[in-house]
Amino acid sequence: MSIDPSRIAEAAKRIEPHARRTALAISAPLSQRHGAVVAVKSEHQQLTGSFKLRGALNKVLGLSDAEAASGVITASSGNHGIGTATAAAIRGIPCTVFLPSAASSSKVAAIRRLGAEIVTVDSTDASFAETEARAAAELAGSAYVSPYNDAEIAAGQGTIAVEILEDAASAGIGQVDAITVAVGGGGLMSGISTWIKHRSPGTTVIGASPTNDHAMVASVRAGSIVEVDASATLSDGTAGGIEEDSITFDICRDLVDEWVTVAEGDIAAAMAVFIDDHHEVIEGAAGVALAAATAYADAHPGSTVIAVLCGANVSSHTLAYALNLATTD
Repeated sequence: MSIDPSRIAEAAKRIEPHARRTALAISAPLSQRHGAVVAVKSEHQQLTGSFKLRGALNKVLGLSDAEAASGVITASSGNHGIGTATAAAIRGIPCTVFLPSAASSSKVAAIRRLGAEIVTVDSTDASFAETEARAAAELAGSAYVSPYNDAEIAAGQGTIAVEILEDAASAGIGQVDAITVAVGGGGLMSGISTWIKHRSPGTTVIGASPTNDHAMVASVRAGSIVEVDASATLSDGTAGGIEEDSITFDICRDLVDEWVTVAEGDIAAAMAVFIDDHHEVIEGAAGVALAAATAYADAHPGSTVIAVLCGANVSSHTLAYALNLATTD
């Protein structure tokens, strides 16, 4: 399975009126500290606080009137639910979001404020919510909006890479040696890696996941989709397993150059450092990408690496825990 890059170009046009073109900027503190050009794509400043809006907009706005007539149903650990609820509100159609019981309270509150119906699934694994949501959509005749296992979702996320390559020169960035992306189900990585390998094949694409929950990393290394013995992670946005028929597995296996896992202490440290350096909050999944980028910079002095800071939707409780972990780890 692959995604035609033209679908990503089409997605960029479709979502442009509704999604923010987020900044691409060099971090002077991180660059000086790590001896390389470290830049960030600021999706934590996206309108919903997460990149997930892009894929949801592309999918929901692309539905025919007949497909959208009964509304949309989705499953999420939080950010995708916010994005889908936002897209449904723009389209003026009902939205139901299935969430795992461990979903962040701040993300649940955001989904509820957008007017979506919430169904809580008695599991901490978002993949169980996906199974129930698919069944509910089929029963109701509603469109199912997958958090990652859909070419239109991945194409929407790939618009991040379109902006990165278009904005690199004006941001003072020359050749992009590497880009780091947090990976859960693989929708974000599928879109980004497709466009990067299409337009900048010399750029090393690095997939990063928390050591505590790294289903895609383990699956690629095993050669097939596998389950992992996951535990709680600050990177709740990437948590959960992968559907057995997911289109993202083949794309991630074929297009991602390197895979890394990131310990909880390193995720927390990245979140804390970004607050100190830039006075901006990022969530755990963004901390995964940032930690992977600085590790790459340390290993490749003088290189240029871009971290996709995928979101900022973190509760005060989780942030306090992360900052405490960063100071004590």
